[in-house]
Amino acid sequence: MSEVSHRIRSMSESATMSITAQSKAMRAAGRDVIGYGAGEPDFPTPPAIVEAAVRAARDPAMHRYTPAPGLPELREAVAAKTHRDSGLETNASQVLITNGGKHAVYTAVHCLVDPGDEVLLPAPYWVTYPSVVDLAGGVTVPIATDETGGFKVSVDQLEAARTDRTKLLIFVSPSNPTGAVYSPAEVAEIGRWAAENAIWVLTDEIYEHLVYEDAVFSSLPAVVPEAAERCVIVNGVAKTYAMTGWRVGWMVGPAEVISGATKLQGHLTSNVSNVAQMAALEAVSGSLDEVMRMREAFDRRRKTMHRMLNSIKGISCVRPQGAFYCFASVKEALGSEIGGVRPQTSLELADICLNQAEVALVPGEAFGAPGYARFSYALGDEDLVTGLERLQDLLGTKT
Repeated sequence: MSEVSHRIRSMSESATMSITAQSKAMRAAGRDVIGYGAGEPDFPTPPAIVEAAVRAARDPAMHRYTPAPGLPELREAVAAKTHRDSGLETNASQVLITNGGKHAVYTAVHCLVDPGDEVLLPAPYWVTYPSVVDLAGGVTVPIATDETGGFKVSVDQLEAARTDRTKLLIFVSPSNPTGAVYSPAEVAEIGRWAAENAIWVLTDEIYEHLVYEDAVFSSLPAVVPEAAERCVIVNGVAKTYAMTGWRVGWMVGPAEVISGATKLQGHLTSNVSNVAQMAALEAVSGSLDEVMRMREAFDRRRKTMHRMLNSIKGISCVRPQGAFYCFASVKEALGSEIGGVRPQTSLELADICLNQAEVALVPGEAFGAPGYARFSYALGDEDLVTGLERLQDLLGTKT
């Protein structure tokens, strides 16, 4: 009898996708579940982008195979967009179009990491990073951060974790799940440390346009040019343009890495959907006006969620500076009686919230941070408030 490979059996399911699927199943069964799980904007894709896709679908040239690294015009546009938004001068030959940002992460890690290589990963981290490193045979080295330091890793922590097997640092700002944004000075310090120690950096810039108040997005290879030759940017249209379902992302990096990644993609998927690529071309080449309108809504929801979470008994939350998540400590709620149960972990608390309050959140265990929970504010204003009111009723309010 054949068995699924050990490599696949050892993988854990994506916690965010699992919570989202469970929420949808409960709603299909008639339960009024409000989900704070998946990081997915609730806005429709802007009309001009949709119309570009419609035109592409009618074009017979888009019905055929196209170059594996992406449509030439989209690669050019991504290079131009990267210079516009990140300040990094690059060219089309350094761009690979991928099937979403997640595919870009997978491809980048598999191009850089050999079995036994160590990958430094500040925690809390996005759920997919460790699984991708494991699949490449690498060794994930988590580096814990918490709210006292703004959920930011320091150079001292990175240096303490570095060994002669350290190959790669995964760096994310703005952060999923914490909403932390590193200042330009902090980015520069980390970039110089990486360059001085010949460590590769995978920098995930998917939330670059979602920063609030005085926070500023900074692209590491632009801030520290000497780090660019060992840096790969991953990005995509999903979060910025409300295009999670279109599945278009990209890698930007040194020519040798992009060449290797193109070979991998040629065997793995061939080209990304042409219709989706043409939609992405319209997105990255067009105005950012719709993006700014969505950011205004996220900012309003961010303030509401932060205020309401901090009113709930047993929950405390620092104000996020970017992305669209609040990462709240639930440590004070653990061990208390909630709905007749005394949860000991954030995983158990999440289960109680889902089944007794019909509120779906993602427990911190998924992000390498037990005792916390991630709440996405990428959902409608009314649902956002209603769900948090349910949590107030379940857990109680602070006096």
